[in-house]
Amino acid sequence: MQATAYTYDPVTRSGSVLLDDGTPVDFGTAAFDAGGLRLLRPGQRVRIETEGEGDALRITLVTLQTL
Repeated sequence: MQATAYTYDPVTRSGSVLLDDGTPVDFGTAAFDAGGLRLLRPGQRVRIETEGEGDALRITLVTLQTL
């Protein structure tokens, strides 16, 4: 699934993304670290992996979107 980086805190290595429908979803340190990224800027397109649905939706991986 693709999303757009919305917030990112380099101290905690966590933040949030906006899904393509505009829904914000938070991600934690574990999801950021699993993707091997060092930095994320708001507005970057990212690829995310999730589990759960609705209010239980949880991001498990954040990586940069590549073509």
